[in-house]
Amino acid sequence: MKMKKVLALGLIAMMAAATFAGCGSKSSDSASADGADGSKGQVYYLNFKPEADEAWQEIAKQYTDETGVPVTVITAASGTYEETLSSEIIKDEAPTLFQVNGPVGLANWKDYCYDLKDSSLYNELTSDSYALYDGDAVAGVAYVIESYGIIVNTKLLEQAGYSLEDIASFDDLKKVAEDITARKDELGFSAFTSAGMDGSSDWRFKTHLANLPIYFEYQDKGIDSTDAIEGKYLDNYKAIWDLYINNATCAPADLAGKTGDDAENEFAEGQAVFYQNGSWEYANLTDKGMTDDELAMIPIYIGAGDEAKQGLCTGTENYWCVNSEASEEDIQATIDFLTWMVTSEAGTKMLSEQIGVIPFKNAADTTNLFVLNDRDYTENGKTPVSWNFTTMPSEEWKNGVGSALTAYAAGTGSWDDVVAAFVDGWASEYAAANN
Repeated sequence: MKMKKVLALGLIAMMAAATFAGCGSKSSDSASADGADGSKGQVYYLNFKPEADEAWQEIAKQYTDETGVPVTVITAASGTYEETLSSEIIKDEAPTLFQVNGPVGLANWKDYCYDLKDSSLYNELTSDSYALYDGDAVAGVAYVIESYGIIVNTKLLEQAGYSLEDIASFDDLKKVAEDITARKDELGFSAFTSAGMDGSSDWRFKTHLANLPIYFEYQDKGIDSTDAIEGKYLDNYKAIWDLYINNATCAPADLAGKTGDDAENEFAEGQAVFYQNGSWEYANLTDKGMTDDELAMIPIYIGAGDEAKQGLCTGTENYWCVNSEASEEDIQATIDFLTWMVTSEAGTKMLSEQIGVIPFKNAADTTNLFVLNDRDYTENGKTPVSWNFTTMPSEEWKNGVGSALTAYAAGTGSWDDVVAAFVDGWASEYAAANN
């Protein structure tokens, strides 16, 4: 047992106990029950996604009915996962299965992560890029893959005199967007939706858009994390941000009050051609009446790297980890359960319908157009832009960048402030998190 880690987490556990009470639910089988033959072990999954709790309860019961192996699913209340995990991990009947959001999250929990490198679960991955490494060990396995980019209303683009083939670089995007802005009164629509910077929308820019300059710097250096970002591509970040805010449905000074719903509605109502968001937005747009023949997703070009070979930003911040402190029987039972989840018809259907696209060889197919766009890019030799925002040092860092972007757009701050928040803020937040 890792006693130092346990003692440290114990303090958090006491504070989290009240929060955790009543925040989840269990399958009908007791967590301490034996398997059908008394030696099959058991599974206890601490689930991160409240919206999928019902589906997890149903699939857990189905697996138990088929195999006799008890599967308990407890779902943490929204926003309390870390605290709940801290409380549960030190119990005698601790979770055998939990999740982390990437390298930063892994740093807190790596002492509890079983090496999945030679497991049946790891062998089902379509690419080892979906594994989360701790040195040579596979500490976690991604279970959902998502993509984001610039969503395009192709009908409006055509009305403006352009096609998707006309946009294959930042210079192309800039030319089209600025031309639409110059003719927006005539056309009746803008180039971009509002880049809202309230809490429901700012993550698109302080996190997802900020991923691009981080990605290209990491690519140059051949690294996947750093204690000090240099900001080599922040001029490119400025260029795409300027393009967004100066060719939008609202004035830059109004962005602080614009919401995620504002941007979504502007796009769905045909007020703008371009809208930065992800594959998770597909259902929302189609529910509002948009159809596949008027939708597409293209890469976020910022004038860096080999744009002719750039794909969508594709990755995950959801990794399954198996508790190395569990018994051998429970570890194997957990790996067997997960392998069934990603190979069986029932398991893959549940994951694909309720969670999203899964990176496994036997994954059920999807009808999400934006996911299919990503697949087409990859099959045509384009390289997906990896999700590196999971290495951002803290939420405080993101908030600092977001505030600086908002002030810059409003004219009350300078781009130097954004650079300082990005570079100096990274170094200070990283140091604070790792001392």
